[in-house]
Amino acid sequence: MTPLELETLIARLQRGETTVAAVFESLLPALVPPTVATAAAQVDLDRARRCGYPEVVYAPGKTSQAIADVFRALLAHGQPCLATRVSPEHASDLLAVFPDASHNPVARTIRIDVTGTGLMRRGTVAVISAGTSDLPVAEEAAETARWMGCEVELIVDVGVAGPQRLPAQKHRFEQADAIVVVAGMEGALPSVVGGHVACPVIAVPTSVGYGASFGGLAPLLGMLNSCAANVTVVNIDAGFKAGFVAGMIARRTAR
Repeated sequence: MTPLELETLIARLQRGETTVAAVFESLLPALVPPTVATAAAQVDLDRARRCGYPEVVYAPGKTSQAIADVFRALLAHGQPCLATRVSPEHASDLLAVFPDASHNPVARTIRIDVTGTGLMRRGTVAVISAGTSDLPVAEEAAETARWMGCEVELIVDVGVAGPQRLPAQKHRFEQADAIVVVAGMEGALPSVVGGHVACPVIAVPTSVGYGASFGGLAPLLGMLNSCAANVTVVNIDAGFKAGFVAGMIARRTAR
């Protein structure tokens, strides 16, 4: 930003033609470098401005040191951290460096929240799992939505094999801004949930099931053919992707 552009921006603020938040948004690219290089990564610090949320670390194939370096870069610029699919070894190493981090061993995530960044809790995401075996994927979705600043309601083991269980939990999800439904086997639960609510339902097929489920392909195809018009589908076992999309919907709806 040139001195003249800055002067014009300040003058507009003084005249009441813009807001402090808009000025900050304009100045942010100059205050935060777009990328920071670590030994193993080019950390995209501008992603929070462009997309609303910082870069997320996919842990497989990365050393604990590489993940820690990315976390340090994000934290140095006031951005919260999330790593997915972390191994027990990753978790042990990272908690030694960041003792205040939140580790969810079921979700296989490490999360570090940052206060004072404007990511106050807003928007509600419900995450519903068909069976207990689907819980790792459901927990990954829930942790992602929490990292994005959403209130999360996690409802587990309410699949169609026991149809009485879902209606009994309806009061916990019917007012959500977005719902993630995680199911393996035949993948029927998202359609059932979709018929109960007036919000987007993000279906996640899991690789849980016997041989004919083809590692999640059967529930994937079933969900893609859902007759509930508010159901859309992400990839097999893609809890992070579902949680992220649900979080974006919920935060935008609340705003």
